[in-house]
Amino acid sequence: MQTIYLMMGAGGKTGGFEPIFLLGFVAILYFFMLRPQAKKQKEQKKFGEDINTGDRIITIGGIHGKISKKNDDGTYLMEGERNSYMIIEASSISMEMTMAYRKKQEGIAAK
Repeated sequence: MQTIYLMMGAGGKTGGFEPIFLLGFVAILYFFMLRPQAKKQKEQKKFGEDINTGDRIITIGGIHGKISKKNDDGTYLMEGERNSYMIIEASSISMEMTMAYRKKQEGIAAK
């Protein structure tokens, strides 16, 4: 016959998270993960809205092109090489790659 003993803390409480630790964990999660993600989404949305015709962009898939037209439904007509055209969504434009490309072009133009 086996005897099972339960480990109990002082006052008869079982081990577990105290509410203060749980609250601290939620605060850390918010400030280090959720808040920066929301900020990045706002910046990406603003970047997509500020794109104008004639701007050179890079899509998330790595396709380079120039915006030819901004459509009413939130899409763009992008001109690629040799007069090829694509309709792309605003969310498919990579903010990071486009900004890096623009900085590189400014550096080349400054030389």
